[in-house]
Amino acid sequence: MQLTRRLQVFGIPCLMLAAVSFPAYASGKAHTHGQMELDVAVDGQQLSIQIEAPLDSLLGFEHAPRNAKERKAADELLQRMRNGAGLLQPSPAAQCTLVRQDVESAVLTAAAPAKAGAGAHAHEEEEHADLDADYEFRCLQPAQLGQVEHGLFEAFSRLNRIEVRIAGAKGQSKQTLKRPAKMLKLLP
Repeated sequence: MQLTRRLQVFGIPCLMLAAVSFPAYASGKAHTHGQMELDVAVDGQQLSIQIEAPLDSLLGFEHAPRNAKERKAADELLQRMRNGAGLLQPSPAAQCTLVRQDVESAVLTAAAPAKAGAGAHAHEEEEHADLDADYEFRCLQPAQLGQVEHGLFEAFSRLNRIEVRIAGAKGQSKQTLKRPAKMLKLLP
């Protein structure tokens, strides 16, 4: 998803992330197989998580599905990513509820009718196709939001590394999660 779209969707928390990650966007950051990027922003009761991953890291191919087996794998991927509450679980004590999600991949959604909640995202280079997913949680007890447990490594066997950027009221940080890490620690 383009940076300007992310800023429109997520507002001020993304301004903090943009300050940290703008050079990467401006320089045309590398497309790395086996890796995923997460941008996490905490602003009051809002927890926003954005995922960007090469389709190869999730599916093993980066083109529009060419046969029934690839179409089934693509449909299962989209369904799995649309289950944000199943993939991402904020600290239970924070009492967070998933209130919005958006999953986009021009290569996958262009080949099939768009499903509810899916947008179209034009990607210029099919050989380097990505999937973008945005999740927004509302947390009733944001002071209790210390971590997010994820099931990304279990869901995607080709995924080996997750680069995480976090922004919140207490500052910014970066983390690298490697298989089999399940916990993403938020700022203290």
